[in-house]
Amino acid sequence: MQRLYLQFYVTIVLVLAVFVGAAVVASRLLEEETPQYLDVAAELTGALLPDPNASQADEQRVLDSLHHKLHFDLVLYRPDGGIIAVAGRTPPRFDVTRARPGWRRGSSGYTFTLQLPDGRWLVARQVRERPSPTLWIAGFLALLAAAIAVGAYPVVRRLGSRLERLKAGVERLGGGDLGARVKVEGHDEVAALAESFNRSARRIEELMAAHRLLLANCSHELRTPLARIGMAVSLLGDSADAKTRESLKADIAELDQLIEEILLSSRLEAVPHLERNESIDLAALAAEEAAHYDLEADGKPVNVRGDRLLLRRLIRNLLENARRYGGGGPIEITVEPHEDRARLDVRDHGPGVPPDEREKIFEPFYRMASSRETGRGSGLGLALVREIARKHGGSAVCLAAEGGGSRFRIELPTA
Repeated sequence: MQRLYLQFYVTIVLVLAVFVGAAVVASRLLEEETPQYLDVAAELTGALLPDPNASQADEQRVLDSLHHKLHFDLVLYRPDGGIIAVAGRTPPRFDVTRARPGWRRGSSGYTFTLQLPDGRWLVARQVRERPSPTLWIAGFLALLAAAIAVGAYPVVRRLGSRLERLKAGVERLGGGDLGARVKVEGHDEVAALAESFNRSARRIEELMAAHRLLLANCSHELRTPLARIGMAVSLLGDSADAKTRESLKADIAELDQLIEEILLSSRLEAVPHLERNESIDLAALAAEEAAHYDLEADGKPVNVRGDRLLLRRLIRNLLENARRYGGGGPIEITVEPHEDRARLDVRDHGPGVPPDEREKIFEPFYRMASSRETGRGSGLGLALVREIARKHGGSAVCLAAEGGGSRFRIELPTA
């Protein structure tokens, strides 16, 4: 993943590099071109020098004066290439037929060649070698680019760090930590975004707390009329039909179980960690719960850490689900270690769960078509199974069993 601050920083450095490169190329192109002002320089230089008919001593005197003022080696040539006067170092051989007005850079510095209006040639060379102006320009621009790059890094890095912290806060909130907040730094758009995130997270936390409180209160308040209805049913005695009385008792028991499951789900959501954390023999616990259904649990002893009551409820919900939807066939429950996990399998021989519904059945209040037809079940049992497994650092899945039926597999970390 590319970091945002690195993208900002690389963009700045690339722009600086392109700017420096363009400046150097432009400077080199200017060096290679022959400026139009050479003609003007030739006219001015011709006006400073004596006439072609002046004595050689006069021409030498003027050339020496220019040499001291300009600090250039100067050589004045006749139109045919003969030397008229020299001021400075001895000049190299000068070929008039191949000479061109202009300036060029050689191994000993810059050389300027001017053809005067009267046909004479003036050649000027640097007295001492000086660094190329292009190098000076390139060095200055490179230093400027380095300074900007060094100065820009802390700025873009700070911006990237703030965005990273905001991203971490969003991930914590998405992971279920409703108390996640981010630090508000500065007074810019990123700070405004952080404040907006904190307000949204605070509002979500308040809404969820109100939702859990409402759910818990409603579930708690429903227990009182249920108790009164149960007592009224028991007082009916023989005056009511036996079938009606048993049906009412089943409805009350189912409603009471639903309330209990809702309360447990609310408690699991409200408490971030397990209230109890003890070492538990999962095989022994499964055997105890299986005995309530006249079943026997197979497998090997394996210890896990967690809440005994919650794990007992997990096994009970799986067995109840298998008994209710297993089609009356045998139910198999096994516990065995698997690598560093404890694996609990509950298998039934019912019609099975379609592949596209094997994840949906773990959603709260989701019921398959078969369970909707019977009118029994709230759709919270398997949702609680997965929630309890995740609270213990494990997982819960539904698999197709060989020979038909379903296999519900729970994997928990071993102690």
